[in-house]
Amino acid sequence: MYIPRIIEPDIRSALQHNPAVAILGPRQCGKSTLVKHLLRNEEKSLYLDLERPSDQQKLVDPEWFLSTQSQKLVCLDEVQRMPEIFPLLRSLIDEQGRKGMYVILGSASHDLIRQSSESLAGRIHFHRLTPFLFSEVQHHVDLETYLSRGGFPRSILADEEDVSFRWREDFISTFLERDLLQFAGFTPIMMRRLWQMLAHLNGQTANYSKLGDALGISHTTVRKYIDLLEGTFMLTQLPPYYANTKKRLIKSPKVYLSDTGIVAALLQLRDFNQLAGHPVMGTLWEGLVLQQLKGHFPNLEYSFYRTNHGHEIDIVVMQGSRKLAIECKASSAPSLSKGNYKALDDIHPEKCFVLAPVPEGYSMHKSIEVVAIHEFIEKMSAWISAY
Repeated sequence: MYIPRIIEPDIRSALQHNPAVAILGPRQCGKSTLVKHLLRNEEKSLYLDLERPSDQQKLVDPEWFLSTQSQKLVCLDEVQRMPEIFPLLRSLIDEQGRKGMYVILGSASHDLIRQSSESLAGRIHFHRLTPFLFSEVQHHVDLETYLSRGGFPRSILADEEDVSFRWREDFISTFLERDLLQFAGFTPIMMRRLWQMLAHLNGQTANYSKLGDALGISHTTVRKYIDLLEGTFMLTQLPPYYANTKKRLIKSPKVYLSDTGIVAALLQLRDFNQLAGHPVMGTLWEGLVLQQLKGHFPNLEYSFYRTNHGHEIDIVVMQGSRKLAIECKASSAPSLSKGNYKALDDIHPEKCFVLAPVPEGYSMHKSIEVVAIHEFIEKMSAWISAY
């Protein structure tokens, strides 16, 4: 079953206006399926998977081979396996000078963006593909299933709970024992231990020294491992909000694993019933909200606000000089704490959305609105368009 993705129209438009389009995202999030769907009616197209030996063999002499495909839209999947190809792509793009020449797929962000940006500056447009957002699957699964299984297609669309859980366990093992082998300077056992610790600490501020002491490694190694997880789209660091205030602010980033289903699997929580009673439930809900925000609105700025006195807002959204506060409450009867209200007084946002698992939203207070997850994107779009 193919489920349309929200970025499809953007990719089609980008191909009409740019020689190359890059789609980046974690493994198994649906990049290849999306592109094959986009290419299904494209008569002149070619799909190459650079992890497949037969496709790698075609690019033993990449200049000759790609020159023979000059009239086709060529998709290069898992292009991080062949970073040396970017200067050649630039030369071929400049030689032919047409739009829609290449679609580049990758599951590593920092190095891939740097390499492609340096070689293809002004010639490439970037898109981020996440696992399924709730708005993309809300007609197929309920919120509780989405929260416990996450958004990876083979997990969320599995016929049975056990099949979904086993897929996520296999994904974790494969990612650690095979996919990360292309990166030097880490051990799979140590990375698994760190990943499990981060699952327990999901949504909390990162203390690299304490993590390093617990693992028996240096804080710089912990930072390197966390950067690697972020660079492969498996982790998100939410920076603190900086304001001109005399209050003492928390300065370390909050760390979220990028998929709620992966968190559940690392904690051996097999379904929503087990998840609901676990201490991680609150921050897991925060992570879900953050995933939806960054998936739908990648160009906004996101941070969190917290003082040493407990004044706190989970997510602060910035659009230029405008501010929106988002507080996440995993409760069907959400309420704000004294610290939440003091934080709102500190940062003076235009509005505050309280995201909660409620059937319908309602007004809580002046400029404070409880919002259900299925209403969230529409509310956010309205706030953005009011600029």
